[in-house]
Amino acid sequence: MNPPTSQMPACQDVALNQFSIFRCLKMFTASPPKWLRPASEYVPLAIFFAAFYAGGKDLITATAAFMTAVFIVSAALLIWRQKPPAMFIVTTAIVLIFGALTLWFDDERFIKMKPTIVQGLFAFSLITGLLLKKPLLKLLLGSAWSLEDRGWQILSFRYAVFFIFMAALNEIVWRNVSTELWLNFKIFGIVILTFLFTTFQIPLFSRYKAADKKNN
Repeated sequence: MNPPTSQMPACQDVALNQFSIFRCLKMFTASPPKWLRPASEYVPLAIFFAAFYAGGKDLITATAAFMTAVFIVSAALLIWRQKPPAMFIVTTAIVLIFGALTLWFDDERFIKMKPTIVQGLFAFSLITGLLLKKPLLKLLLGSAWSLEDRGWQILSFRYAVFFIFMAALNEIVWRNVSTELWLNFKIFGIVILTFLFTTFQIPLFSRYKAADKKNN
């Protein structure tokens, strides 16, 4: 039995709306924007920093905004079918766990300890990779940096020591300075120190650069 003609326009509207939704989803999943990857790293931090000052220097409010930003960025990566790096997944999980603890107990110490836990996990992962003779940095950055195996081992060890240092430094800073100073250290200090440390590794890159494969 055919539906009444009065219902046909409504059915057509529903079909058109569904078609539009599918077209939008296809657009999102077809070609992810180039800014998505950098944004996934820096936008949540920028929102964390801005929310802290906009909320009257309240770290609890900033944490809630930070968690929301991380969740949105993670959802965007999934929508555009971008496979997040393993470290991004681990870091996101830690952010959500310690952020939730901060909000639940109304205690900012949890979010302040988060960098310590992240840096400590990075160091532990690198040391474990060295003990297993499978440098983790080579697995993560092998496509970007071309080094001999000895170079990867030295670089992994140096970064492990650096992450241990950064974990200890974060503990010293958040336990001895104001929340505002700690936040500036987290946003700017960690980035600057990491950049300087990586810059000092340039001689190692030059010394242990893998020879280009020659075509036969």
